Amino acid sequence: MFLTRRTLINSATTAATGRLFLASTRAARYRAVALDAFTAFDPRPIAARAEEVFPGKGTILTDLWRARQFEYTWLRTISRTYVDFRQITEESLVYAANALALDLSTEKRHRLLQCFREFKPWPDAIAALQRLKTAGIRLVFLSNFTAAMLTSGVQSCGLQGLFEPHLSTDRVRAFKPDPCAYHMAVDALNLRRDEILFGAFAGWDAAGAKAFGFPTFWVNRTKQPAEELGFSPDATGHDLDELARFVIGPGTTA
Repeated sequence: MFLTRRTLINSATTAATGRLFLASTRAARYRAVALDAFTAFDPRPIAARAEEVFPGKGTILTDLWRARQFEYTWLRTISRTYVDFRQITEESLVYAANALALDLSTEKRHRLLQCFREFKPWPDAIAALQRLKTAGIRLVFLSNFTAAMLTSGVQSCGLQGLFEPHLSTDRVRAFKPDPCAYHMAVDALNLRRDEILFGAFAGWDAAGAKAFGFPTFWVNRTKQPAEELGFSPDATGHDLDELARFVIGPGTTA
């Protein structure tokens, strides 16, 4: 069978039309995107600051601090002894420093905690979020962070005007992956679960959101293996640009 120029053109046109139809169908289906904060806020400077404060110990301190931080959120939720994420962040830092026998002075503690008030965006974040916003997709942070932490991050990252009011777990006094935390988006956006795409930074968060009933996109920036929790995301990518492509298809940045 010989392929004529007309046949090739028609085939390319059909394929392009199909891609546009798929993108428009997804955009119509997903009326909002709820994001974990770290999909947009780059946490890497935290480890760099820890290395400045404790030379040679920054990586191990950051790893233990981060692990204990999320363990505390789960323990606080299970035990119904909720405190906000700002307090958990400080208490887990104190624990990590004590566990490593590091002298955590008031000045050093302040320098490390300040990282959570001066985030910078991941390089792809602003353009991808602007594309989603321009396409009519509602955007909201659904995060363990306090509302004040989210507002500070939005300002330091230059993301003003893109997001609806923040959905901090302070509203329900239960951290993710408690179903009450994810349900905030359903209530606040007044949409069905299947109309809200959840963008997760951590694999456990992707599994939790999927278990709740959200269509889920895992923004797997650190190339982690999937969690063995019985729930897989609908799609996985390395950044928010790939999430935007999943929702609205390829296009130019805003």
